Amino acid sequence: MYSPPQFEEKDETVLRALIEAHPLGLLISASGSDMLANPVPFLVSVTDGVTRLRAHVSKANPQWRHIKDGANVLVVFQGAESYVTPSWYAAKAEHGKVVPTWNYAMVQARGSATVHQGSDWLGPQVRELTDRHEVERPVPWKVEDAPDAFVAAQLRGIVGIDISVSELTGKWKVSQNRPEADRRGVHAGLAAQGDEDMTRLVARYGGLPEQ
Repeated sequence: MYSPPQFEEKDETVLRALIEAHPLGLLISASGSDMLANPVPFLVSVTDGVTRLRAHVSKANPQWRHIKDGANVLVVFQGAESYVTPSWYAAKAEHGKVVPTWNYAMVQARGSATVHQGSDWLGPQVRELTDRHEVERPVPWKVEDAPDAFVAAQLRGIVGIDISVSELTGKWKVSQNRPEADRRGVHAGLAAQGDEDMTRLVARYGGLPEQ
């Protein structure tokens, strides 16, 4: 990922937090001249200082056959993103030499993947993934709410993917390269249109008060 130094985010705690908040990653793999990409919800954790990504895909999905033990993969996680109009820049009124752009926060994870079949691995992964996204619901659904035979059949139809991450990179392009007056204009414009996530990022990375 092309990332000028002013946009680099190197704090792995921050990078993992984005994955937690935006867990649907684009899983990319290659086998010979063939490439595949699929959106997959991931769990992120740390084991012995190494970031680990766990997911599962349908057994009918050919991508898992790309990912033999030790295969290298790339997973892309997209965080907050927003169009930025040059009308928000103070520089527009000063000299007019401005163009539109796009702000975004993104994490890319590279690593080696291991494929798992069988309920011993898949059962805990599916339960943890379910609990992660059901916990804030008024009446959380649990895997145990479904009949055992049905759950067993569902597990037979999926394949687990366990990625040991060797490189975790982040790019936070959030107007921090613009002059202060332009940053303030972007912050005000985003706030006016109700884009709370990007408004906070522009403030935080641009040295502006967070409101």
